[in-house]
Amino acid sequence: MEVVLASSSVDGGIGCWDLHTGAEQLRYKSCTSPSHGLISVGARFIASSQLRDDPAATGYVLYWSWSKPQVEVKSFPTEQIKPIAANHPGTYIAGGAPSGDIYLWEVETGRLLKKWRAHFRAVSCLVFSEDDSLLVSGSEDGSVRVWSLFMIFDDLRCQQASNLYEYSFSEHTLTVTDVVIGNGGCNAIIVSASNDRTCKVWSLSRGMLLRNIVFPSIINCIALDPAEHVFYAGSEDGKIFIAALNTESITTNNYGMHIIGSFSNHSNQVTCLAYGTSENLLITGSEDGMVRVWNARTRNIVRMFKHAKGPVNNILVVRRENDSSNHISSNVQASSRKQGSNLPPPLEKYANSIDDDLDMKTMISLGGGRRFVDPSYLSSHVISNYIKELQHQGSAAASEMEMEKLKHDYQKSVQMANQLKKMNENLHQFCVKELLDGGQARTLDEDQN
Repeated sequence: MEVVLASSSVDGGIGCWDLHTGAEQLRYKSCTSPSHGLISVGARFIASSQLRDDPAATGYVLYWSWSKPQVEVKSFPTEQIKPIAANHPGTYIAGGAPSGDIYLWEVETGRLLKKWRAHFRAVSCLVFSEDDSLLVSGSEDGSVRVWSLFMIFDDLRCQQASNLYEYSFSEHTLTVTDVVIGNGGCNAIIVSASNDRTCKVWSLSRGMLLRNIVFPSIINCIALDPAEHVFYAGSEDGKIFIAALNTESITTNNYGMHIIGSFSNHSNQVTCLAYGTSENLLITGSEDGMVRVWNARTRNIVRMFKHAKGPVNNILVVRRENDSSNHISSNVQASSRKQGSNLPPPLEKYANSIDDDLDMKTMISLGGGRRFVDPSYLSSHVISNYIKELQHQGSAAASEMEMEKLKHDYQKSVQMANQLKKMNENLHQFCVKELLDGGQARTLDEDQN
């Protein structure tokens, strides 16, 4: 089943509809989410950061299971968290703070794995790359930064590096409102939107700006066409613009270079966009409280959903498996049993220094091993043991390579010694011959005299 989730900055809960039939599913209660504050964690459960009236208040992150409308798990990070993102398997949650810090938690245990200063001002949006090796952040300081999680988890490289980020793109002049990343991992493109009325297309492989597109209105949100031929941009004036990505577009309308069209049916600004995972459907949310499903090819409205209350500021499209609500590791169930929930425990407020002596390392993916690891959740304890095994295997391999190198060096040394011995013998024979020849010459001279 493919469902649409929608939330609001007003406490109207989270609406949930079947994308293809339009049937309303459960309405999840008690949610006042900021923009980019609603996620599905590995399609297993729903999580949302929450707006707080007091700017100095601690953070507030909530979990809902698919089968219950009530909040089941509450977390209270040290500071307010607005944008949140989860990697595709649902093993990690990243959160951006007004301080400019990014927090990274392990889902199964709730452990705070990393926290680092990412921006000078508040983090406004977060997204993981397709292969989950990169985290891209946008900020109110106008910058877009790309973080390699391999770098973030490598303490030695972090200490030696002048900057933690892979790239820092700072061409936007105002707040970055949205960031999306295409397919291809480190070779993907990034598209960013800003209050400066531009969208910029970046190349990760070259680390440079590919295209700057100026719009007639502020762009709040963007969505990539799955084929990455175009992207859609939702604006404050209620229009949805279509911009070309990989073609040289000339100005053929009143909008400007690379903007190839627009459509609209919203009575207020478009605040969020999402693309269907199975069909060519574009889903839009607006401050008018409506969710519209468009046929992206014909640009006709297929169906509409009305959110219970307030403007819509987040939309998700999630493909749910029939057993997704029950597909959770036994470790999670055991750790959450005390709370009477099958969901993971709350996110930790502080990093747990108790486990520092274990020298735990967290890996983004484990490849090349002989043993199968359940991808549902990867505990740092499991990963730590697995890493030790890999390190042991690596040490044995390194020792074997070193032995081969020593054998090779020894053979070269023996060969060189034999060559020197041969040269020494030749030199000795030459000297003896010269001495004998010299002696014979002197004897002949004496006889002649």
